[in-house]
Amino acid sequence: MQVFRGFHHPGIAPACALTIGNFDGVHRGHQAMLALLRSEAQHRGLPTCVLTFEPHPRDFFAARLSKPELAPARIATLRDKLQELSRCGIDQVVVLRFDEALASLPAQDFIRRVLVDGLATRYVLVGDDFRFGAKRQGDYATLDAAGAREGFDVARMMSYEVHGLRVSSSAVREALGAGDMETATRLLGRPYSISGHVVHGQKLGRSLNESAAGAGDGFRTLNLRFPHGKSAAHGIYAVRVQGLAGTPLDGVASLGVRPTVEQAGRILLEVHCLDWPAELGSDGAYGKLVRVELLHKLRDEARFEGLPALTAAIARDVAEARAYLAAHAASYVKVSRQTTRDRI
Repeated sequence: MQVFRGFHHPGIAPACALTIGNFDGVHRGHQAMLALLRSEAQHRGLPTCVLTFEPHPRDFFAARLSKPELAPARIATLRDKLQELSRCGIDQVVVLRFDEALASLPAQDFIRRVLVDGLATRYVLVGDDFRFGAKRQGDYATLDAAGAREGFDVARMMSYEVHGLRVSSSAVREALGAGDMETATRLLGRPYSISGHVVHGQKLGRSLNESAAGAGDGFRTLNLRFPHGKSAAHGIYAVRVQGLAGTPLDGVASLGVRPTVEQAGRILLEVHCLDWPAELGSDGAYGKLVRVELLHKLRDEARFEGLPALTAAIARDVAEARAYLAAHAASYVKVSRQTTRDRI
């Protein structure tokens, strides 16, 4: 899959079948839409293209209004979104910077500059609630009328449901916010995960009492940055780590702002592997790209009065994570992604 920042690149396909959206989480509704896009593109002999935005438009408007509470909690990083789009078989992704110029672009100008002149669109697939252009003035009818004039086909996909629940990014955020990882898994079609390169932290784990980790050199953690200001999930989790060793590793993780040890407000994913691979040594994980699956929420983040209290809490978290992961080891099977066999 090719990824382009903007559409002024010679490598972009000369024509495409396109869908447009934020695709936060790439949930099962998104997956069904992308499967339909691939089918339609194949019939037309066209490559598939996803047009998405960074930052999220609601992030932009929240910042412009100085109302951070209006920004959505982010499900996925851009890295994870692109990875899931690639797994869905998309040929190219165009990431447009959502800024003042794009926010103020009238719907008809968006169609002409972006869809026609920029991407040479021949087919467009959108969701049933799709809006675009300045002040959200454009809708499906606007797009359909433009397609008739400009020579591209337009189609709309209606809501996708799982067990009577409409699948949406909002529903995924709600499930993650409530710590309901089972519902999140059903909506996503896979366990919720965050990926990133392991970075150096404050080395706090090395000074914690070794009883918390059951290891001789303290509570070693893998640190991954979550680059957005608000994460949809937060708290302490039983997790599974992919990419660190030849097989997945069980662990316990904290996702949040670490209220006991710092007040910077940065969101960090800290992961302790229950059984550290000896071949990695003490520093062998730094720089590795790993994926952490958040399987079960143990508790919310809490502030503790000093490191001894934090150490005791970590010991309890490790014990609970071990018990949960052992009890559910047989259920760790890969959840297959949805295909065009799904009812749309």
